[in-house]
Amino acid sequence: MPIRAKYVHTNLIARDWKRLLRFYIDVFGCELKGPQRDMSGAWLDSVTSLPGAHLTGVHLRLPGHGDDGPTLEIFSYDELVEHGMPVANQCGLAHIAFGVDDVDQALEAVIAAGGGTVGKIAVTEVDGVGVLRVVYARDPEGNIVELQKWS
Repeated sequence: MPIRAKYVHTNLIARDWKRLLRFYIDVFGCELKGPQRDMSGAWLDSVTSLPGAHLTGVHLRLPGHGDDGPTLEIFSYDELVEHGMPVANQCGLAHIAFGVDDVDQALEAVIAAGGGTVGKIAVTEVDGVGVLRVVYARDPEGNIVELQKWS
């Protein structure tokens, strides 16, 4: 039997959390939730297994959910570990997805705000679900963002 659980947030570690904050607010209409965080101490070292860990950032309320909906947590650590550009089939968390009214227009907004593309817009029919118009894009730091519209 599963434990009782509620989805709370997804964390995104940024090189520049303030730049990503603006991107997700300006492009997707996310809203600040709660104060800016500035966290450090023995508890954070213990949780992360990183001695002297220090991070700053914010939580963003995701569009389409009420005040108690899940958030996107965008933080930066003082010390970051770089990795290559994320790819769609990389193990681990792969992308964040947004339902949009117009995929083409949403992709243009992502690009205008400093993002980019991964692939091309595609359309497919999923039996029993509907027609999906979808594209993978990138936020300004290269994280994959899926833009989708079902009809």
